[in-house]
Amino acid sequence: MSRNTEHYNKGIEVLNEMVGEQGLKPIEAFQKFYPDFADFLVSFGYGEIYSREALDFKQRETITLTALISQGAFEQLGFHIHAALNVGMSPKEIVELVIHCAAYVGFPKACSAMVQVMNVFEQRGIKEI
Repeated sequence: MSRNTEHYNKGIEVLNEMVGEQGLKPIEAFQKFYPDFADFLVSFGYGEIYSREALDFKQRETITLTALISQGAFEQLGFHIHAALNVGMSPKEIVELVIHCAAYVGFPKACSAMVQVMNVFEQRGIKEI
């Protein structure tokens, strides 16, 4: 795969803004394992999608969290809960998003999502919602 340098650099810029250096560790792991996948993820996902101007990062993370919960993609939730907090979502907004999803995707998925929320809040020392 040939990397689109402009999109890749924009993607890294967006990721740094959203999750900081610590949040780039999953990307680094993909880069070591299979660079083309990491390049595609950064270039497309963040360099082309997240960097579009019509929605801000908070709106995009609201959509992303909802989509991940709906799919049952709980292994990705932690990364995006951290990002959501970093871009301005409040802990209460995140918890309410999970509660709202329960009505549409069911309590088993909402319970699994809430466990991820609780883990991230514990990691970050968030005690009040």
